[in-house]
Amino acid sequence: MAEIQFADYIFPAFDQIVNESAKFRYRSGSLFDVGGLTIRAPYGGGIAGGLYHSQSPEAYFAHTPGLKIVVPRNPHQAKGLLLASINDPNPTLFFEPKRLYRASTGEVPEGEYQLPIGEAEVLKEGSDVTVLGWGAQMEVIDKAVEMAEKEGFSCEVIDLRTILPWDVETVAESVLKTGRLVITHEAPLTGGFAGEIAATIQERCFLYLESPIARVTGMDTPFPLVLEKEHFPNHLKVYEAIRESVEF
Repeated sequence: MAEIQFADYIFPAFDQIVNESAKFRYRSGSLFDVGGLTIRAPYGGGIAGGLYHSQSPEAYFAHTPGLKIVVPRNPHQAKGLLLASINDPNPTLFFEPKRLYRASTGEVPEGEYQLPIGEAEVLKEGSDVTVLGWGAQMEVIDKAVEMAEKEGFSCEVIDLRTILPWDVETVAESVLKTGRLVITHEAPLTGGFAGEIAATIQERCFLYLESPIARVTGMDTPFPLVLEKEHFPNHLKVYEAIRESVEF
């Protein structure tokens, strides 16, 4: 297990991760693998870290077959998903939301347990709009949904948990029911993983969509220290996207 402290400094190892470890099993015809190779990397903003301590680089790696990318939302998820990552026969990038290190608390079983990689979790059922995120954005979504439900909007909340592979079936099934989708992540809009989700879901659910798929993300700028709050996809921005989606 390797630890990159912070994820912003993972790029000198980019070649070894995407060009070597991700391909090792395939090039050997499954004779060899790199099972157990888990790279922990604290990512994301919200800690007043500025340019080099606030980035969310998951989309850079999501283009790489052979990798798995996992993002927990709380301590219970972190332990279960980390143990699953260690036991997976593929190399895994385990992105830990750094602003949750001191902000998130919860009960964690003492014994060993694993949570499934590649399966999203429906945290709340609803009928008007699907709201999707991962990592620390799940707390942001919870606040936004609380505001939206006071206005009478019924929200289905999904934690993607795994970026690669991502759970297309669970998300598509939800959107077929609600007809609407709001996706939020901290990374910039252009090239962010929300774009891949939006493209896939419109292919699968086009005739059922009641409004355009909305993306609530960071801005297409370097992460600004002084303007961190303005850059951040906070609960107010997510709430506005929910309202506009339902009222479209």
